[in-house]
Amino acid sequence: MSFFSLRNNGTYIVNKQEFASRLRKIIGFRTTNLRIYEAAFIHRSASFTLPDGQRINNERLEFLGDAVLDTILSDYLFEKFPDANEGFMTKIRSRIVNREILNQLAISMGIDKILVSNVSSNNSTRNLCGDALEALIGALFVDKGFKKTKNLFIKRVFNKYLDLGQIVDTDTDYKSLVFEWIQKHKNNLTFEYKEEYDFKLKKSVFSATLIINKEEFGTGQGASKKEAEQEAACKAWAKLKEIPIHLA
Repeated sequence: MSFFSLRNNGTYIVNKQEFASRLRKIIGFRTTNLRIYEAAFIHRSASFTLPDGQRINNERLEFLGDAVLDTILSDYLFEKFPDANEGFMTKIRSRIVNREILNQLAISMGIDKILVSNVSSNNSTRNLCGDALEALIGALFVDKGFKKTKNLFIKRVFNKYLDLGQIVDTDTDYKSLVFEWIQKHKNNLTFEYKEEYDFKLKKSVFSATLIINKEEFGTGQGASKKEAEQEAACKAWAKLKEIPIHLA
């Protein structure tokens, strides 16, 4: 990255002017509190340690931003659908915070151009940009508070890049769709799991293989078993839609 360069001691030098310019394009305003935003775009694989032992990366901000985003969407959907029940709002919120959607949003915003990581582009964990988006939301919350963070996300991200009507009308819970197909056709479904530790990312990565009648129909990976199951179910559903009759 042109605005991040690595010192010999493992810390980063930031071209403040270039970073501030890119950040302003993403969030829409200037801020003097650049340090917290710098941290939001440093993935754990590119972490560095300060002399006092503090480790700098976006993990803590990602944790905070995940919770803030859930609250933003809960508040927004509560206002948007005054007659909707809890189940409906929960389903719509889960579709929006889907890792694939968050990654797409982050790339649309240009976060991939500002993110610092040491993860190769063909790495099996593909959620770096979505994680950075959550970290950015966490940084905004710390810097500007909930109200401004919510307004910024809804106006500059949600309304700009997402179609709420399409999200409401599209059923993307592939695992449920596959289970319905299994019940209808009276077949047997199992998941097989593997857990591996990615030393570069310093976290566990799960894989799930969806098996129907002893035949493999899809494999997925993710930061959790649930995430891996959904990816495997998505691949399986694409195959199942093409099958007009019961499996042998």
